[in-house]
Amino acid sequence: MDFQLIWFILIAVLFIGYFFLEGFDFGVGILMPFISRDDVDRRVCINTIGPFWDANEVWLITAGGAMFAAFPHWYATLFSGFYLPLLLILLALIVRAVGFEFRSKVDKPFWKKTADHFIFWGSLIPAFIWGVALTNIVMGLPIGEDMNFHGGLFGLLSPYAILGGLASTAMFTLHGAIFLTLRTEGPLMERAEKVAKMIWIPSGVLLLVFALLGYLYTVLFDEFGLIPGTLPLLAIISFIAGYFLLRANRFGWSFAATGGTIIFGTIVAFEGLFPKLMPSTLNIDWSLTVYNASSSELTLTIMSVVALIFLPIVLGYQAYSYYVFRQRVTRDSIPTS
Repeated sequence: MDFQLIWFILIAVLFIGYFFLEGFDFGVGILMPFISRDDVDRRVCINTIGPFWDANEVWLITAGGAMFAAFPHWYATLFSGFYLPLLLILLALIVRAVGFEFRSKVDKPFWKKTADHFIFWGSLIPAFIWGVALTNIVMGLPIGEDMNFHGGLFGLLSPYAILGGLASTAMFTLHGAIFLTLRTEGPLMERAEKVAKMIWIPSGVLLLVFALLGYLYTVLFDEFGLIPGTLPLLAIISFIAGYFLLRANRFGWSFAATGGTIIFGTIVAFEGLFPKLMPSTLNIDWSLTVYNASSSELTLTIMSVVALIFLPIVLGYQAYSYYVFRQRVTRDSIPTS
């Protein structure tokens, strides 16, 4: 069996799950200061994602662990070359967790306001940096024959990479707004719906420009997959369908559509890279691939057996948690004391 291919697909699935689930987490955190009118509204926003946000981050931890075990050279090059951006993401996620966990511990306006800032910036910064990081990967990086990254921090901040960060932030914010229409009621839900309708077209323009420039600045379209152009087309159709579904007040289907855009967009990135993991701009032959960056066949075999046993259990548990906490969060459900 081609275990390198299997683990490449599994890691892609983990990142797809992470961006789909953590995407609406980020969106809710970014929107909370703007659509909340009082402390009760802010507590409602937090409670919509309260049962899920920490479990959603497990997808990222698992993806990082899978990269380390299955493709150690990929892990080493990525985490050394992107050390500062990934450190910022980690610090932002820690700060956001502090905001969630400690906001209600002290009933003081300053304390709560500080926690709200933690949640906002802890959501905005990762949403932006993930877009910048992934854009750099699909653009190609200065990787030498020794599989080491030979660039610097400012080399990662090209105009197109920044555009990628803005596009990911816009997409996650939109995803979060639609999530709030499913999980809240009354004026808060109406404001979330209004925000989603207001930012949909600007977000679409931003994503379209980013996608079109991708033909010039990335390696994703150097070689098309099985059906040329199908995945980008599905992402576009999903995004457009989501807008009309939102206008028709079909919020559940609209949320599925924004999720579809994230899913298809992430698949485009992984499918366009394969078999490369990190393309080299210095010499294409120095690129990291699923074959020259992987662990031994024995390691991949053992990992596959373990994943086959435990992955369904983890997925089942998370699906059950979403089912249990499926009800809308209302202002009446927030304790007054």
